Amino acid sequence: MDTEMRDPNRLTAWAHGGGCGCKIAPAVLQRLLAQVPPHLAPPELLVGTATSDDAAVYRLRDDLALVATTDFFTPVVDDPYDFGAIAATNALSDVYAMGGQPLLALALVGMPINQLPESVIGRVLEGGAAACRDAGVALAGGHSIDTVEPIYGLAVIGTVHPQRVKTNAGARPGDVLVLGKPLGVGILSAALKKGRLDTDGYQQMRRWTTLLNRAGAALGELPGVHAMTDVTGFGLAGHLLEMCRPAGLRACVDSTALPVLEVSRALLAQGIATGASGRNWASYGDAVDLSALAPDARALWQSLITDPQTSGGLLVACAPDTLAAVQEAFTAAQGQPGWVIGRLEAVAPGEPPQVRVQP
Repeated sequence: MDTEMRDPNRLTAWAHGGGCGCKIAPAVLQRLLAQVPPHLAPPELLVGTATSDDAAVYRLRDDLALVATTDFFTPVVDDPYDFGAIAATNALSDVYAMGGQPLLALALVGMPINQLPESVIGRVLEGGAAACRDAGVALAGGHSIDTVEPIYGLAVIGTVHPQRVKTNAGARPGDVLVLGKPLGVGILSAALKKGRLDTDGYQQMRRWTTLLNRAGAALGELPGVHAMTDVTGFGLAGHLLEMCRPAGLRACVDSTALPVLEVSRALLAQGIATGASGRNWASYGDAVDLSALAPDARALWQSLITDPQTSGGLLVACAPDTLAAVQEAFTAAQGQPGWVIGRLEAVAPGEPPQVRVQP
């Protein structure tokens, strides 16, 4: 569609995809990164690219490390203020997922300057600034360019104690899995783009995508939290695999315990899903076991566990005796304790790590 004809009140019409659903598919990203020559990392670099983590961590001194990340995407909603708030919340989450506390952010802005009214662009910036303010983060500048599609996000700097960094790689057999937000946001965003999301569905989407994952800073203080990430564009199964692979584990997920936004179930039954869900399955579906589910339930759960979550919840692997403290941290930060969705177990020698969804 010619950009001159696009409605400035429908930001999603300006983008081929939206939110974390526009991430490059995991398999494609892996092939691209394989072309980057390895480099010698200094000993101060505690977390780099090796474990597919949410942010880099660099030790400044024995009791202080820097957490650095960036995240941006095209519109996932039409309201410009909400778009800015969701994108900023999502970017800040990467620091929380490392057990850190975000301190400083720089805005990353790409807008079709001659096509969108300045008032609309200003509201995007206002929404992002509001999310930073809510998190106690200084929004100290940024960079902007003229682009075909609207893009907004943040580069974020935070801090963490070097001994309290939480990565994808520390999970252990017997760990309990806790998820901080329900699934289904990608389905809601697809429905919105098709004009089929009602007011209640939009309010649910906005509620969860603008909820800060600030529990991560408190979870970083708990020695019994062995691994942590946030569920975003690769879906629950993809991010679980990033946790299982470095530790050589299997994730056993209880389908009856998975939190799912009810409106997304109804929309899924109507055939609404994101293209990213299919790309995710093509990338890692061979490592996901749905065979224990009833045949008529497999398609449903395949769609839900691959659904790209924009500004999704924290995914925590913790020792069973730490579960109560984890739930207390979630309750203090967001008013509910999260959901226990399964456990991790060792795989037999020679077996690959996997995600197994059980009835």
